[in-house]
Parts: sequence; C-alpha cells; structure tokens
Amino acid sequence: MQHHLAQVNVAYALGAQDDPVMAGFNAQLDEINSLADASPGFVWRYMSDSRDAGQREFADPLVLFNMTVWQTMEALHAFAYKTNHGKVFAARKSWFGDWKSCVSRVVELGEGVPPVVLWWVEAGHHPTVAEAIEKLRLLGRNGPSADAFTFKQAFTADGRQLER
Repeated sequence: MQHHLAQVNVAYALGAQDDPVMAGFNAQLDEINSLADASPGFVWRYMSDSRDAGQREFADPLVLFNMTVWQTMEALHAFAYKTNHGKVFAARKSWFGDWKSCVSRVVELGEGVPPVVLWWVEAGHHPTVAEAIEKLRLLGRNGPSADAFTFKQAFTADGRQLER
C-alpha cells in the first residue's frame, strides 16, 4: 500500500485578514499557494467546500488553517524550507502571534496543542478538518508517534522512527 504525507499547520493572526498588519502576508499568499501546487511531490491542498479562502474552520477568525498532502517527507521539507515559502515562514512573527501564548484561545484545540503535525495517509486519501484537529490533539497529548509527528521527530509510513 502506498502512503503520502499529510501536514497541517495552524497560526494565530495578529489581526483580521483586512487589517493592515496582515497585508504583507496576504500579498504573498496566492504566490506561495501556487508555488506549493507546482512543487515536485505536491499531491493536494485543502480548500473549503465553498472554495472561499476566507471560510473559517475554527470559531475564532484569527486562526488560520493550512492542510496539504505530499508524496514524501523530503518533498514537503524542500517546499517548506528551500523555496520562497521558507522566507515567508522566517517572517511569520510579523503576522502571527506566538503559538504557545495563543493556543489557549483556540477552543477547538486547547492548551498544549502544537501548531504543526505530520502523519501518513493512504495514497488518494484527503484528510478532513476533523481528522487534522484530532492529529493535532494526539500530538499534543502523547508527543510524537507513528500516528502524529513532527519534522524533528518523524516516522516512516511503516512506523519506524527516523534518525535525524
């Protein structure tokens, strides 16, 4: 059975989407999404059912949610850190609050839940928002495991921990 790597990241914005503090992030969003879509190893990106990028998966409108699926961990890592996405990621404090101090405001997640989780899915499976939230909670509750992990403490699709 072939597997792909799902990733979710959530962030807490410093302002509403139309707030000037978010202008720099918003100006780059379409470019970064297009870059992901065209990247080697990219499989799928979550879009709300309405295809409205402004639709919220969380009650708090300041929570931004991103979910993608990749053929391999290496493909995701290359996109995340070796393309222009890496520059946007490095500047995240310009647009997003410190996650540890913000997560308690996200009622769907709760205290101690990390902002990023990775997990393996069967090829062809598109994770749901509910599945993503459960994986974030699982990682927060139990730490990295074959079911929910991070880049730093990663696992193969067959459950072996990767040495980093």
